[in-house]
Amino acid sequence: MTIIDRYDSADLARRLAHVRWIAGGTGAGKSTIARALAERHDVILYGGDHAERGYVHRCTPQRQPYLWALLRMPLEDRWTGRTAEEIFQAMPSLHGETFGFIIEELLAMPADRPVLVDDFRTLPRDVAPLLKHREQAAFLLPTPEFRRQALGTRFADPARARANWGNSDHADALAKRLARDQLWDEEVRRQALELDLPVLIVDGSRSVAEMADELAAMFHLRDMREMDSA
Repeated sequence: MTIIDRYDSADLARRLAHVRWIAGGTGAGKSTIARALAERHDVILYGGDHAERGYVHRCTPQRQPYLWALLRMPLEDRWTGRTAEEIFQAMPSLHGETFGFIIEELLAMPADRPVLVDDFRTLPRDVAPLLKHREQAAFLLPTPEFRRQALGTRFADPARARANWGNSDHADALAKRLARDQLWDEEVRRQALELDLPVLIVDGSRSVAEMADELAAMFHLRDMREMDSA
């Protein structure tokens, strides 16, 4: 039994009413926008990439079989010898394996300030039952060109590429990463459409400040801060 199973969705939605979610595809600038929102609106930022390190010691082969297998796989083997479709299908987040960890940590945090979750791993189907209003979550999806440029810049540093892909062929690994992420985007888009949750397309035509303003309005962050100070 996971922590989510110990609560009904209505109770969790009530306890997490102060939480806002930014998820979607890689390379969409989610973390940059989340930091801008945290600085402007005095919200607590929950970064999924940083929090993931704590999941490692809490996963079990019974409850998180995909994550368990991934953690025991050499870096090179994660991106070689498999197709992008196979890599996508083996993603722990596709099977909801890490979402319970996030909920557990959010419930342990203070609820007297808004919390902004920046997490690539969150899927619409996971978070939808926990929302009191659809505007509590937004899914950012980059265009293929925007992501290609973002990830190409990110992994141009050989040390960073090696930390992610080991000593494999980095050009091949990047190509598979881009193909896998496109499959993830398609899944996010499909689920969000079915659940009527907001999707924002990121193509570089709007600045970080403009995107942050749109999300602040969507999330009612100004209203929440005004209510706290009243």
